[in-house]
Amino acid sequence: MKHLKPREAQEFLQKHPDALFIDCRSEMEYLFVGHPVGALHVAWNDGPDWEVNPHFVGQVKRLAGTNHAKRPIVLICRSGNRSVDAGLALEQAGFTDVYNVLHGFEGELDEQHHRGTKSGWRFDGLPWEQC
Repeated sequence: MKHLKPREAQEFLQKHPDALFIDCRSEMEYLFVGHPVGALHVAWNDGPDWEVNPHFVGQVKRLAGTNHAKRPIVLICRSGNRSVDAGLALEQAGFTDVYNVLHGFEGELDEQHHRGTKSGWRFDGLPWEQC
């Protein structure tokens, strides 16, 4: 798995229109916190029990299509941690071109335990939307 900072991920996605951009946060995070423009939602884990989605790999395979193993997959989560686990699962399933967005959508916690003030997709001013 390769790792990209948010701006690098945005540039990669622009240069590789065949890449699949997956937001693997929970449905509530995707809908209510917002998400990168163009990102498709496939939860790695979700409430109320927060167990790993047993269908994650299959859902990504369906979205990626017939040549899924070689299609670039870019994963983003809240802070860049869940997306690593999701990326490892994809690699174990045969995906060969997987990227993790470092710092995720909201970035790391600051001294006041808030996100979005130090790093992340939104912090870098990259395109995002809210449902």
